Amino acid sequence: MTMKTKNLNKLVLLLGLIILFSCGKKDAETADGTKTENPATPKDAIKVNTAIARLQAVEQNAIYTANVQADVINKITPAIPGRIEKIFVEIGDRVGRGQVLVQMESSNLQQQRTQLANLQRDYDRYNELLKVGGIAQQQVDQIKTQIDMLTAVIINIEDNTQLKSPISGVVTARNYDNGDVFTQLPILTVQQLNPLKAILNVSESYFSKVKLGMPVKINLEVYPGEEFTGKVSLIYPTIDAATHTFGVEVTINNPNLRVRPGMFGRVTLNFGAIENIVVPDMAVQKQAGANDKYVFIVKNGIARYRKVELGQRLGSDYEILSGLQDDDVVVTAGQTRLIDGSPVVVLNQ
Repeated sequence: MTMKTKNLNKLVLLLGLIILFSCGKKDAETADGTKTENPATPKDAIKVNTAIARLQAVEQNAIYTANVQADVINKITPAIPGRIEKIFVEIGDRVGRGQVLVQMESSNLQQQRTQLANLQRDYDRYNELLKVGGIAQQQVDQIKTQIDMLTAVIINIEDNTQLKSPISGVVTARNYDNGDVFTQLPILTVQQLNPLKAILNVSESYFSKVKLGMPVKINLEVYPGEEFTGKVSLIYPTIDAATHTFGVEVTINNPNLRVRPGMFGRVTLNFGAIENIVVPDMAVQKQAGANDKYVFIVKNGIARYRKVELGQRLGSDYEILSGLQDDDVVVTAGQTRLIDGSPVVVLNQ
């Protein structure tokens, strides 16, 4: 074989390889002779990142804002008007049950006590006369009735002369000074600090789930990072037709008295865990001009719009109550350019 023939054979072989390679890049042909397009990314495909929507056990927590209130509040007032002789406490003082807080003017009390002493002497004298027949039993009974009535009057005056605290707590208001005449405002206000309470307005959808004794968690703005405990102590029996909520009273344990009435906080009710879809928060978008939330999912290289209902925020994720299924591929970046049906190319596959 000549050199010319060898070179010709090499040329033919090279041309064959080129033709074979070119055919591989052309459209494929099916068994019936029809052609199909090779998979290729459309020129207008939008680049996106995605994540997988997953079923996950999610604690069903309902969080409500509330102001802490005293469980018991007492207004210290006398039953009858009078001059205040002495107030023994100041705002902020801790007081015990039965402690004397206010001394009212006692001149009337002294008069009544003097009259009672006189009646008692007459009664003793009448009894002696009765023994020797010098007086009728009716006269003795009459003076005994007067003594009983005056004794009741004195007890009432004493209760309104020395004003005592009916509870253990803290003085939170003082409206008079020594020597003032009591009129309408209470002289003092005493509030019980342990336990305290908070009243929540809970959505009617939880009416069958809230139970007496249910434990709760309380987070107060004044103590960031700390958690206090309590329990449901009262459930209001009716639903407010205007707000579709019902009242729930929560008792807050406060043994060290660090929590005070008026503090603002958040109360968490826990209704157990259920499985719901969870997606990254970056996947969730808000519809312009509305409060609707949506995501885009990717199917066969096409973006599809899905309206979703959000549950709780879980750190950097959202609980999805409706609109998605387990294993849906959701777009987490690049969705601002998407519309329903947009072709996409996923960068993080």
